[in-house]
This record gives sequence, C-alpha cells and structure tokens, in this order.
Amino acid sequence: MTTVNAALRLTGISKHYGYIRALEDVDFHVNPGEVVALLGDNGAGKSTLLKVMSGAHQASSGDVAINGQAVTRYNPHIASELGVEMVYQDLALIDTLDISTNLQLGKEPLLPFPLNLLGLVDFRKMHGITESQLDRLGVRTAPADRPVEMLSGGQRQVTAISRAAVRLFERGAGTILMDEPTAALGYEQTRMVEGLIRRMADQGFAIVLVTHNLPLCFNVSDRIAVLNRGRKVADVARAGTDHNQVVAWITGAESAIA
Repeated sequence: MTTVNAALRLTGISKHYGYIRALEDVDFHVNPGEVVALLGDNGAGKSTLLKVMSGAHQASSGDVAINGQAVTRYNPHIASELGVEMVYQDLALIDTLDISTNLQLGKEPLLPFPLNLLGLVDFRKMHGITESQLDRLGVRTAPADRPVEMLSGGQRQVTAISRAAVRLFERGAGTILMDEPTAALGYEQTRMVEGLIRRMADQGFAIVLVTHNLPLCFNVSDRIAVLNRGRKVADVARAGTDHNQVVAWITGAESAIA
C-alpha cells in the first residue's frame, strides 16, 4: 500500500466544527488504477473526508498532496484543475439537456466561422465526440442525443460518472471521488455501475468510493478503509478481509489499527 506514487494523499487530516471533531488525524491515499472503498457508519466522517479530498471543505490541520506534489491552496476549482473530480450523490445533471450536452457542458464545439461568432453549437460534432468518449469507457447506455430526464436511474449514474472521466481524458489520468453511486439503484443498474468503475480503474483512474453497499465494495474495490467516529480504524487489501470483519470495524467491535 505504498504512497510514493499516490494519485491523492492525505496526511494527518483533522476537521473540527467548534467542539465537534468530525475527523481526527486521518491518513489516506489512493493510487492510479486503484479503487479504494471508504466505509463507516453514519457520522463516521466519510462525507467530511470526501469533501476535504474534493476541496469543498478545508481541513483544520493536515496536508494534501496530488501526484506527489503538496498542495497549499485547495478548493473545488483547484482540485478539478489538478485532476480530482467529484461525482455527487444527487448527480448534478441537467435533466432537460441530453447526454452529450451534459458531458460537454462548457466545452461545446461551435459551428464554423461566421456562425461561431453567434455561439452556435455544432451538435453533430458534439454527439460524435461524446460517442467516441463513451466508447472509450465501454458505455452503452443510450444515444448521445437522449435527454437525461428520459434515462433510468442506472443510466443517469453512469452518465454522471462518465462526465467526471471525460473531464480527465485530456490529462490521461486523475482521481474520481464517488459518493454512494448505487444508492436507490436496482440489481441490474448496480451491475452497470460496477462494470464502469472497474473499466475506469483498468484505464488508470484512481477511484475513491464512499458506500454503504458491502457487496458493491467487495465486487469492485482493491482496498478498504474504514472510519469510526472520525478516526481511521482499518486500511486493508480487500482480498485480505471479509464481510464479517468489515462489519466489526464499522460498528467499532474491532480495530485493525493499534
């Protein structure tokens, strides 16, 4: 579990809200091509740690490093520029727009001169770019011109995850943070998301997965980190543990870290 080439590394992270200690001296890292499941009961500090990783919250103390480089100023904009993308639980998609526009939002190709002076979008080219990007991810959800409001829950989740990956394509790698990506999804839709997560890891993306879904955790993760009351109590290879052991760490019955 070396941190030398970590895509994202947190060291000694603490986060206090007045007298409330949400996180206390947490070390965490994820390597390129690795899926790390971040587990814990409600109030364990998972969401707070994820927000520190994304730059949405500033740690009270501790250090953040991306690709081995220490980061002194950190917020969501800087995180995105450095190759850290967040997939929120509410997905943050625009339902009335199609898949293609959601993926290319802010980077839409324009029609040739002089129509580009009017800001007119080249939709045919945009759909072609989107289909090429989705092919790279092995995604076959729906036509690129289909509105998001017509997609199933699983298709929406895959679209949100694909958007994060597409933003990192130009860098060739990066870190994707996911908050409960299969919440409220059925079995088949969950399998669809699982397949995408593993394909992205195989392409070199570092992935942090916050979930309460233990079957999902064991199906896709390479390593499991567990928080309990703001402290990290376990950080082990997925192959070296089982469901019962993980539940014991989550509930506080045992700790893998002295």
